[in-house]
Amino acid sequence: MLKLRPIVLLSSMICAQSTIADVDLNNITDDNPTHLTSIPLLQSLKINNKQLQFNAPYVHELKNRYKVRSLFVESKDLPMVDIQLTFNAGAARDEEIAPDLYGIANMAAKLIDEGTEKYNANEIASAFERVGAQFSAQAYRDMFVVKLRVLSDPKKLEPALGMMMEVLNHSTFKKSSINLVLSNTQVGQKQIQESPSRMMNVQFYRALYGKHPYAEPITGTQRSISKITAVQLKQFSDQFLVAQNLNIAITGQLTPKEALQLSERIAGNLKQGQKAKPLAQPLDKSTFDIRHLTFNSSQAHVTMGHLGTTRFDPDRLALEVANQMFGGSGFNSVLMKELRVKRGYTYGAYSSFSFSQVSGTFSFSYSTRQDQLLDSIQVAHQALVNFVKQPINQKQLEETKAGMLRAFPNNYSSNANINAQLGSIGFYNQAAGYLNDYPKLLEKMTAQDIQDAIRKHLHPERLTIIVVNEKLDKVALEAALNQNLLPDAPKLSAPSIEQIPNTIIAPAAKEVTDAPVSFPTDAPASI
Repeated sequence: MLKLRPIVLLSSMICAQSTIADVDLNNITDDNPTHLTSIPLLQSLKINNKQLQFNAPYVHELKNRYKVRSLFVESKDLPMVDIQLTFNAGAARDEEIAPDLYGIANMAAKLIDEGTEKYNANEIASAFERVGAQFSAQAYRDMFVVKLRVLSDPKKLEPALGMMMEVLNHSTFKKSSINLVLSNTQVGQKQIQESPSRMMNVQFYRALYGKHPYAEPITGTQRSISKITAVQLKQFSDQFLVAQNLNIAITGQLTPKEALQLSERIAGNLKQGQKAKPLAQPLDKSTFDIRHLTFNSSQAHVTMGHLGTTRFDPDRLALEVANQMFGGSGFNSVLMKELRVKRGYTYGAYSSFSFSQVSGTFSFSYSTRQDQLLDSIQVAHQALVNFVKQPINQKQLEETKAGMLRAFPNNYSSNANINAQLGSIGFYNQAAGYLNDYPKLLEKMTAQDIQDAIRKHLHPERLTIIVVNEKLDKVALEAALNQNLLPDAPKLSAPSIEQIPNTIIAPAAKEVTDAPVSFPTDAPASI
């Protein structure tokens, strides 16, 4: 058996003097206003789809001897290395430690670099700072992500790598640190209760998921986080932050052989452990579920949606295209045209899909004036009904696909972006060549493919609707929604100029995706 090179913390780390690249001022040309060089430059940007080149980075699938999936992209431009360790240890695993104990993964992420058996928080921070390394940990619903960015020079990489492994293996989660995080988290949760859009999002996840692990906010609840102990945090770390529950992403100035050795050192110096068990599938609803949160606000906030599908669904790409068409592409989307452009009901309306290990969500949301709440919901719902029933607009489809193709290179525009993509590809078990295959798959997508996916996965007859405002006539709202479902329901048409409100309200607050259980009564979303 190959003997691993041990990872050793350097007792003394010497900062190398920073170097500043020389700039040759003689090569910088003066601006000449008589030569409008920008005009031919802009004309040169007139390219058609056939000229678009998508040079996705080549992804190496490293053969890690510990059977830990490891993906690598070589980048020679900068002497940097980005490492992402993605554990199947998100907030969905909280209750595997103790019932009703939400927020463990989030607290573990916040405390993991606050002290080990050998080093306190200041010493850990100083160790990373001395070599110019950036370390972070964050919990999501599905994932627990640890990131390290450091220079590829072994004199910098080695001590940073050593401290990362020290933190992962030996964090103590001291009581004093827990109290500090508890105090900060409670302040944040009070802010949620003062934000109608965030309250709405919490309630939406609770209504959709009931008792499923996705239901509760990632940060936990005030009651649950006050019960978290150092013993439970250590149990979480020992059970989930282990090699066999991990995938590794590496991007930077290394050779594939060096990247493989690095991945094996990481996997070999972690506790091996076991993979997390599969999550249960949530149960979907068959009818409307209308919930009202009373909130004294000048605007009404609305979100509508239902359970979506998983990251592994072959219809995922078609649904991404459908979402762009319905509510994800700004003024060109169906929602924006119906709610803002034609009627002036809102500043902005947006839809989104989340794709997770088990069924994620499909939702759309906006805010509007109190006096046009019911009309706006009926219009938004009718827009979804028509989107499902009517044929796909071929011109809009082509424009949407072209926009997605142009935007896709942003996913690998930097080492950090590439590494994040590798982490996601590894975690959700996608093919190593996904980045290269994406444009080809998108180009081949037909209107029939999109239509089939829409009719399979979008269900306007069983939406969960959360409204945050002063009062709501639920009976009238449900009657309007059912009217939209009738076969002879009138199609949407633009109102006359006289009907369009002359006031456009402020934009809706950005949706908070990291906050999801079920409340049977209408009450403020308490966490």
